[in-house]
Amino acid sequence: MLGRMDAPESTARSTLDLVHDLRALLRPDQVDVSASALTLHARGESCDVTRLPDVVVYPESSDDVQRVMAHAYETGTPVTPVAINSSLEGHTVPLHGGVSLDMTRMDRIVELAPHDFLAVVQPGVTYPKLNEALRATGLFFTVDPGAEASLGGMASTNASGTMAVRYGVMGDLVLGLEVVTPTGRVIRTGGRSRKSSSGYALTRLFCGAEGTLGVITELTVRLSARPAAVMGARLAFDTVSTCVAFVTELIQSGASVARCELVDRQAVAAIRNHLDLPLADAHTVFLEFHGDEATVASAAALAIDLAREHGSTAAETAPDGDALRALWRGRHQAFYAMVAAHPGMANLITDLAVPVSRLAEVIDASLETVASVGLPGYVLGHVGDGNFHLTIFFPEDDAEARARVSAAHAELVRLTLAAGGTCTGEHGIGLRKLPYVRAEHGDAVDLMWAIKDAFDPAGIMNPGKKLPPRDGSAA
Repeated sequence: MLGRMDAPESTARSTLDLVHDLRALLRPDQVDVSASALTLHARGESCDVTRLPDVVVYPESSDDVQRVMAHAYETGTPVTPVAINSSLEGHTVPLHGGVSLDMTRMDRIVELAPHDFLAVVQPGVTYPKLNEALRATGLFFTVDPGAEASLGGMASTNASGTMAVRYGVMGDLVLGLEVVTPTGRVIRTGGRSRKSSSGYALTRLFCGAEGTLGVITELTVRLSARPAAVMGARLAFDTVSTCVAFVTELIQSGASVARCELVDRQAVAAIRNHLDLPLADAHTVFLEFHGDEATVASAAALAIDLAREHGSTAAETAPDGDALRALWRGRHQAFYAMVAAHPGMANLITDLAVPVSRLAEVIDASLETVASVGLPGYVLGHVGDGNFHLTIFFPEDDAEARARVSAAHAELVRLTLAAGGTCTGEHGIGLRKLPYVRAEHGDAVDLMWAIKDAFDPAGIMNPGKKLPPRDGSAA
């Protein structure tokens, strides 16, 4: 789904009433209708659908959120939660106007409990801020999606990132939540224990709900011990298939792989040109091993030997510290390098996931599809868990090119679903993936709508996202 959305404007009177009511519920400085604030909250990253909210509200507590949601429920006002706004699929676009609920002021670390290996945080806390606070404890939070995302947003999209192959995704690490429902009730799900068989798994339900079932106001998250030793490796190969075969065998060997990233040849070239790094002209696998000194040294040596057996054209390792940061710099700066290679162009960034056994096949077919549209395209992937990302650049004002990119995107999803995969491994549905939800889930979508109706009977919570139209029409 590409393009801009022209939505009907709210009447001046209804907007004035809404703003007046909200300023009576909160402080005036928590309610913003300035042109700059409305514009900043009109779209996210990558997905270029744009719609101005009627008002931006900055809650500072769960009570604030509860007051806003209770009023929204009574008046039928749409509410779209947002924080850092780094999502890529249009989750935070206020399609129907109403309130853009900006959670960035709820950024307090409520509790660090290192003996229980957990932390309690408000949704506006970013994962780098949490890890900085944890530095002296010997623990860290392991989900690293790249952008300085907020933990509330990361839970809402069930984010993962580069270390998911070892430590899991947000849904694995969120133990409990405080949520304000669309009717204005405050509920708590889960708790502080590592496991429970009590009740329905509501915490899991909210992880990945993309703000359509309620507003997360507090998270209890699981922490991990910082590894005693870390070792990195960078290995180059002639084909994507070889990269995937190498990684599969390495993981099957039991090596302590903590990060495992594929960067295709085209992306490597963009990185090399942008950062002036001495990278081989080849598809490249970036690895990181966590454990004790002996474990990571053994795993790195095994990776080098195995890479040679698979015909690696270049291989290097790096210990923790400056050398490791330098080794990973290219991967961390990949998106910016690609943007720099195509100044002034728009881009579509999408993610897909397939069983690891089908990954090489699907990536090869995806690269052929991208090549067929005659536009620059790149592949990056969390190759250890079958999740990969495609980025296509196109002239922003070229309607024909935009249509070709949309058609290519649809074909990429078709290839993925045919291989037993999913239309999104970590970015979420948002707007752009709506046309493919029913193709993936079939009649289960009707049950999802029943859940949505139970939580959000007025249909005010981030409407137009996550679920396709009930009647099966085009999203």
